[in-house]
Amino acid sequence: MLVSVVLPAYNSERFIAATIDSALAQTHSHLEVIVVDDGSTDRTAEVVRSIADERVALVQERNAGTQVARNRGIAEAK
Repeated sequence: MLVSVVLPAYNSERFIAATIDSALAQTHSHLEVIVVDDGSTDRTAEVVRSIADERVALVQERNAGTQVARNRGIAEAK
């Protein structure tokens, strides 16, 4: 069973790598991590792109709030 982890992110450059690493370190390894960058103005997207793991996906949106970002992530989930 594939587990989808949806992470809405806004200006999360300082914490997003640790958050993704935590999700990837779970005992259930059949998962995908979908980071929805909600129009960040910092390096959030660059940090996510730098993670070399095929289970991590980045979706970029214009800033519309956590709810919209979360729903977009759910729509992208496999």
